[in-house]
Amino acid sequence: MSNGCGSQESRYICIVDERRRSAFTLVELLVVIAIIGILIALLLPAVQAAREAARRSQCLNHLKQLGLANHNYADSWRCFPSSAIIDFATNLTANNVSWGVHGRLLPYIEQEPLADRVDLSAAWDAQVVIDAVRIEVFGCPSDPKSLEVRDPGGGKPRLYPTSYGFNLGVYFVYDPQSRRGGQGVSYPNSSVSWSGVTDGTSNTLLAADVRAWQPYRRNGGPSVTSAPETADQAASITAEASEFKNTGHTEWPDGRVHHTGFTACLVPNTRVPCSSGGFEYDCDYNSWQEGKNGVAGVPTYAIITSRSFHPGGVNVALVDGSCRFVRETITLAAWRALGTRDEGEIPTE
Repeated sequence: MSNGCGSQESRYICIVDERRRSAFTLVELLVVIAIIGILIALLLPAVQAAREAARRSQCLNHLKQLGLANHNYADSWRCFPSSAIIDFATNLTANNVSWGVHGRLLPYIEQEPLADRVDLSAAWDAQVVIDAVRIEVFGCPSDPKSLEVRDPGGGKPRLYPTSYGFNLGVYFVYDPQSRRGGQGVSYPNSSVSWSGVTDGTSNTLLAADVRAWQPYRRNGGPSVTSAPETADQAASITAEASEFKNTGHTEWPDGRVHHTGFTACLVPNTRVPCSSGGFEYDCDYNSWQEGKNGVAGVPTYAIITSRSFHPGGVNVALVDGSCRFVRETITLAAWRALGTRDEGEIPTE
């Protein structure tokens, strides 16, 4: 029986038909492309989530190292490091002479060679040994600006920012007149020991995420010395400050709260609107920079909010050395209870 391809012409037609049947049509190609696009769209969030989970885990590890460094410091010095050391015999100490917690922890985070070269009793902004020195444990891998170097000019050292702030209390930070500090684990000239954390080391914050290059306002107010309860109240206080900066948490050696600390005034990732030059920003606030600018007798209040680029909350380290993720939905009462060391509050969340 003939299969219809007996003649030369018939065989040619059959070959053409075979080729036509084996090729993709335009519709089929578009369907395949659409399916591939859908698969990529489905897989990309999963890949991004996996990468963020890895970054968040690395961030927790950095906080763990800082927590252990604080333990070793406290074991050596019988107290946790001060946020700054103010020498009341000079007005310069409250500016860039005083090193913060990060600098005091250098020998305990495997930075002994650098620690041996810096002088904690001299101004950090005149010490070239810290110029452009990046300390990995100070930066959160999820923070896109953690690798953006700050160059203040004038021969001062270039600095990498920090993504971790230490707990300086809720709102009140320091009164140089009475020498009284806030309710955090650190404050200027503090000497808080293990026994001073009477709320319990597992109930008290030691450090938390902050954002590098955070906008803030400073030098002014506050007309209200009680801690604000809402973002709107905080915005009103922030507006009283005379000076706007977008360089918060860019100076890891500096002991002032807007560079190396945070306060538990507002729950994590609270947006506090402020404006400058026709633009609106999410701002922090430091009233008098712990005695800088000739106002050494004026108390400092600060709204330095813990923020991160981790979706839904921030990573924190507690005084006992444990680290965890705290959701931004935590109640203000619970967050503030974690921010105080000896107020008798036990967080219920």
